[in-house]
Amino acid sequence: MRPAPRRLSRRALWCAAVVGNLSGGLGGCAAAQPVHAGDALALAPGVYVVPGTSGLADEHNLGRIGNAGFIVGPRGVVAIDTGTSYAHGQALLATIARTTEQPVRVALISHTRPEFLFGGSAFRERGIPLRMHRRTAGLMASRCKMCLDVLRQTLGDEPMRGTAMYDADEVFDATHELDAIGRPVRVLHFGHSSGPGDIAVLDVTSGVLFAGGLLDARRIPDIQDCDLTGWHRALQALRSLPLRSVVPGHGAPSSPQLIQSVDRYLAQLENRVRAMVTAGDSLLGAADAVELPEFDGWDQYDTIHRRNVSIAFVRFERELLFK
Repeated sequence: MRPAPRRLSRRALWCAAVVGNLSGGLGGCAAAQPVHAGDALALAPGVYVVPGTSGLADEHNLGRIGNAGFIVGPRGVVAIDTGTSYAHGQALLATIARTTEQPVRVALISHTRPEFLFGGSAFRERGIPLRMHRRTAGLMASRCKMCLDVLRQTLGDEPMRGTAMYDADEVFDATHELDAIGRPVRVLHFGHSSGPGDIAVLDVTSGVLFAGGLLDARRIPDIQDCDLTGWHRALQALRSLPLRSVVPGHGAPSSPQLIQSVDRYLAQLENRVRAMVTAGDSLLGAADAVELPEFDGWDQYDTIHRRNVSIAFVRFERELLFK
C-alpha cells in the first residue's frame, strides 16, 4: 500500500496507535473467549455481553478485542457496538440470532474506536439502522478511513474482507430514551468526556450499564480524544445512577466500583502532571517521572500511560501559557 500523503501523517500516526495499543481487560470472561464472536454472556434477563478477547489487536485475535452487547425487549433487540470488521459484525448478528428470535431494531455505536464500529456494514445490509452521536459521526468521517487502512495492514486483507466505511443512519445530540424494543433503554451523553460524542447505554430495568469509551476494566484509559474535566463530570454522573453492573469497553464486566478506579487514575495522572508543569519541569523525561504504582499492573501501562503523560503535559503547559 502506498504511504499516506504527508498532510495525513498525524492522523495515520493516531490510527496506528489506536490499532496497535487497544486491548481487552486482563483475565475474567474477556480472556476466555475464542476469536469468533462467541456465545453471549447473560448479565440479567434480556441483557447480554459478547466479550472481546484480551491482548493487542493482531492477526491471531482478528482485532476482536472490544466488548459488544445487546438488550432484548418484547418488540426487538438493541445492539450495542458492531465489532471490528464485516465478518465480526456477521458473527455478532449470528450470536444474537442464537440467543433470541426477536429482530434487531437498531445498533448503537458507543464511540469512535475501530473494534466497536467497523462491523456496521453487516448490520446495514440487513436493514438495521446504525445510530450514533452527531460528533461521533463527524469524527468517524474525518479520520476512520485511515484507521481502516491501518487495521487492514495489521490484520490482513482476508479478515477485513467486505469491511467498509459508512455514514450514520441516525444521529442525535443529547441524552434520550430509546423507544424501539418495548423496554426502557437510556442513551447517555454527558458532553465531551472520554471523547466528544462518547455515550453509555443503560438498561433501566436491570441497572446494567454499557459504558463504551467511558470505562475500561484494568486497562489504562486513553486520554487522546478526551476532555478531562468533562470526563470527571461524566463519571460523577454515572455514580449517581442506580447501577448493578457495568460492561466496560474492554475487559470483564464489573461492579460499579469500576467508576471510582478509572476516576482515580485520571485524577492521579492530572495531579502529577500539573505539578510538573507548574514547577517548570521539562516534557523530556516526564513519561519516566510520572509513575502511578496503583495502576502499574493495568494493561497498557507501559504504552498508553506513557503517552497519556505526554499528552497531558502538553495540554497543561498550553493552559498555563495562555492563562
